[in-house]
Amino acid sequence: MKAVVYDRYGPPDVLRVEQVRMPTPGPKQVLVEVVATSVNLSDWECLRGTPLYARIGGVRRPARRTLGSDIAGRVHAVGPGVTRFRVGDEVYGDNLGLMGGFAEYAVAPESVLAHKPAALAFAEASTLPQAAAIALQGTAGVGEGQRMLINGSGGGSGSFAIQLAKRAGAHVTGVDNAGKLEFMRSLGADEVVDHRRTDFTQLGPFDHILDLVAYRSVFTYRRALARGGRYRCVGGPVPTLLRIVTIGALLGRLTGRRIGMLVVKQGPAHFEPLAERCVAGDVQIHIDRRFGLDGVPQALAYVGEGRALGKVVIET
Repeated sequence: MKAVVYDRYGPPDVLRVEQVRMPTPGPKQVLVEVVATSVNLSDWECLRGTPLYARIGGVRRPARRTLGSDIAGRVHAVGPGVTRFRVGDEVYGDNLGLMGGFAEYAVAPESVLAHKPAALAFAEASTLPQAAAIALQGTAGVGEGQRMLINGSGGGSGSFAIQLAKRAGAHVTGVDNAGKLEFMRSLGADEVVDHRRTDFTQLGPFDHILDLVAYRSVFTYRRALARGGRYRCVGGPVPTLLRIVTIGALLGRLTGRRIGMLVVKQGPAHFEPLAERCVAGDVQIHIDRRFGLDGVPQALAYVGEGRALGKVVIET
């Protein structure tokens, strides 16, 4: 089978398409014939090996030769003990532990997969698992009349988070680069900010901040929050994250604010609710570009350099 592989951390040009042996599913695993895989920022981080947490399991070399976690496709074979799926079933899920989505076939644990809704195309379903979980958990507790800021809201998770916060009745401020301002408005953001021109931490106070790319001082995050407000980040440089979970947590308690990381729960229970809302037409899926396996390097660069409006999908 064809797969996009790499053997060392680096830029997209370390990737190459190779013929590799088709994997065999083990106990409680499913072999999926991949139809579509969406690109996440985590793929870009694992490609480059930075931030340092991207090297967990492989400090010097990548732990997995093939990236791609958000897969959608058909069950090709099942391993011993699989009870929820049969050959031919249409499935989707976040295979973050094993990766392998940038290939014609991928093995995934039964537990990470769900039956694909018939109303969603494979490409649409592939956009949901990781981004949906982040968006749903990152906007949990947001209510009518509250002010929410989403930093990095022009990408995959952010495009869902804007819509969810608006549906909850919040006043939403979207922050990203200048090329995404109109896109964020089209999603429903009440205000949009170019982070290269404006320091969003001076625009508060906000009741909720979801920071998809943390890189500022914890003291500025505290300043941007209303008393009783909540700041949660998903990713960023390791030193910044360490300061948030230590100094930030203490500072938040002392000042009546909640500052910390969003520890994202994974699995179908955490992304299927958004799929249901997409099927119902309450939330829209935005696919910016589609690439084949040969285009994986370009797709990763497009996402990693912050140019994608919503999601980017690889179709095999």
